[in-house]
Amino acid sequence: MIKTNRREAEAFRHSQAWLTRRRRKSGQGEHTAFGRSPTGMELEAKGVVKATVPSSLIPSPSPASLQPTRLALRVDDHDGKGKSCSAYVASACHVYKLRVSLEDRSVDKGKESLLIPAETPVLDSVSLNRCPHRSEIQSIALAEMEGSDYLMLGSVDSYGHLIVSKQDLSGKDVDRLTYSVLPPDSGVGEGSWAGVCFSPDESSLAVVARSFCRSIDVYDQDTHLRTLKTLWYPSSLNFVESLSNGSRKSVLAITEGSQLTIYDLRMKENGGCLNRICGTCGDTFFAVCSSTTGNIAVGGDDRTVTVYDPRRWSALSRWVHCSKYEITGLAFSSVNPDYIYIQGVDYEVFCGNWWESKKIFSFRGDSNWLGFTKCPGKDILGGWCDSGSIFIGDFTAKSC
Repeated sequence: MIKTNRREAEAFRHSQAWLTRRRRKSGQGEHTAFGRSPTGMELEAKGVVKATVPSSLIPSPSPASLQPTRLALRVDDHDGKGKSCSAYVASACHVYKLRVSLEDRSVDKGKESLLIPAETPVLDSVSLNRCPHRSEIQSIALAEMEGSDYLMLGSVDSYGHLIVSKQDLSGKDVDRLTYSVLPPDSGVGEGSWAGVCFSPDESSLAVVARSFCRSIDVYDQDTHLRTLKTLWYPSSLNFVESLSNGSRKSVLAITEGSQLTIYDLRMKENGGCLNRICGTCGDTFFAVCSSTTGNIAVGGDDRTVTVYDPRRWSALSRWVHCSKYEITGLAFSSVNPDYIYIQGVDYEVFCGNWWESKKIFSFRGDSNWLGFTKCPGKDILGGWCDSGSIFIGDFTAKSC
């Protein structure tokens, strides 16, 4: 059952058609229900590494919610020091930064295309000098504007308290812009999972989802813009490329209960709700992601990945029971959107072709996931386990 504002939905479909025509002219191809991307590139692993967080930095990570949203990654500039990746992790009320070596090395494989991680050192680690939260951090997010020399680091705790700080590329707090925002209700009530994400096109725009409050709060820096009310408990959020100019700063995809809800931050009618797609009654979605081609994928406790075409609000594909256990993390490949990375609660992360429902490789953590993420625009994937191990995989197009 789909509820939608017809006028806004029609405008949305026209903008998607315009975006498809633009991609055809620029040679990017089309990736919709009517066909597949002409590139057909397969993926392969360049390397999978395992690093251990020093026990002197984090003696015992605090427990997390089912959704592993306490990790953010950024690939560092080489600067003649070799390839490395900065991992930001949150435990208790603090955020930590670790730099992990990603030097090229051979990839060992086990049975059924299981990738065996190689040990790699933590080059340096530090507790970030920023305002601490008063309760456990639930999610962190990074925003980096193209051509800038700084990062925006956002964190939100279990009561919806948002703290954003500007970091230079070395991870230091430059103190030029740090702000803290309490939710409109001042964080009263019971704490729960909370998520945060930045607009990819406007780093000052941040969105915070609070599960038990069933609310989505939109901020422009420290100014509260509006609150969106959900029907069920939100569990994941992601900005979607949808406008005719290719921008991703107004349309938001939210999973709540067994529903995928699309909100347009510009809309006033219908509480900002552009569309609502219901899954199987009784199931719960835990993850949502969107590709550069506009497709939206959801997954949850039904162990199934469903990919939707936002122009028709219909399912392009259903990869049924692709995971052994509940799916709590999803990310489309940036190299080829035909492929998707899937993270389950059984410590496994795997990649597969969602068009063909075909798994191609996987790797496993050594305990429960506290964080799972993918670098924007790059097929570098990371996971943080409560044992203190960080797993990072680097994937690329398969060479002929």
